Amino acid sequence: MAKSEVSGQIQTVLGPIHPENLGITLMHEHLLIDTTCYYKESDYASNRSFKNIAFTPELTSKSHDLYIHHLDGARMYSESEAIKEVSAYKNSGGNSLVDTTSVGIGRDPLALARISRASKLNVIMGSSYYVTNSHPPNMDDKTQSQITDEIVRDITIGVNDTNIRSGIIGEVGNFWPLTQNEIKVLRASGNAQKETGAPITIHSGLGDEAPLGILNHLISGGADPSNCILGHLDTAIQSESHFIELAKTGCYLEFDIFGWENTGMFMDEAINMPNDIGRLDKIKFLIENGFEDQIVIAQDVCRKWHLSKNGGQGYDHILNNIVPRMKNWGISQGQIHKILVKNPAKALVFE
Repeated sequence: MAKSEVSGQIQTVLGPIHPENLGITLMHEHLLIDTTCYYKESDYASNRSFKNIAFTPELTSKSHDLYIHHLDGARMYSESEAIKEVSAYKNSGGNSLVDTTSVGIGRDPLALARISRASKLNVIMGSSYYVTNSHPPNMDDKTQSQITDEIVRDITIGVNDTNIRSGIIGEVGNFWPLTQNEIKVLRASGNAQKETGAPITIHSGLGDEAPLGILNHLISGGADPSNCILGHLDTAIQSESHFIELAKTGCYLEFDIFGWENTGMFMDEAINMPNDIGRLDKIKFLIENGFEDQIVIAQDVCRKWHLSKNGGQGYDHILNNIVPRMKNWGISQGQIHKILVKNPAKALVFE
């Protein structure tokens, strides 16, 4: 598929659609995923006991370190479970979502297509590579040009032999400071955007300087900031001045871990995790400073304890719980419509 064929459209796993058909959209979710790349052996015997046991909701009260010391909770493999969970979002008024599962964490094109058909949701699939510890063993040997070619193929031909095409580059995974391979992937992703016109979505590292530093590497690869989505800003940036500096580039500003504080489990104790009201405060600050056309949101469902069946926020948390709060917080219906509908339709369109 040539760039001209999808220019002005959004590419889903079932084919291109026009932006006006996208509707309410979650910009950063995972239907199936394997994030066991974050596993670390604990120094403590009691935590090591969690490693291989099957996940149950009761485990969430046993340890706040499940994110890095437990394997089964990081494995979301069930299509039937994904269909049931995401259908709650569809039944609450949702129309589309971006599955930002990239290379190395279990991306599954055929399964995403089946889930899309069963749930009647538009699903946009990711490309490129996730964080360093999920990279393949030969990543040091891959050249920037080779990675660019891989991403371009995913977008223009399809992933492997599935003929199912990615509709977004990412989530491109980054720690902070960046590793050399992450810099290589960022620049390759920028190259691929320049060639295909596809949007880019970023897993930002932690630190006020991280998102802009990451964006600058994308730009050095040829990316257009206005076609880039900087994610995890909930925790990545604390300083208002850094929010403004990033926003002035024209990129999309993504708050994508709504509901996470309810689990009580975080990847790093140093993360300054806001609650949902804290997120709305940051969003309102950006609106008041003139950036409402750049804000998008999501929940980043990526662990078993995030699922509704396990007591988590599920895929419908924003529509059922956050939208009413937004209204009470002084965010207008028109601004909510932008954040959920208009901004995603602009952010996901191919240039």
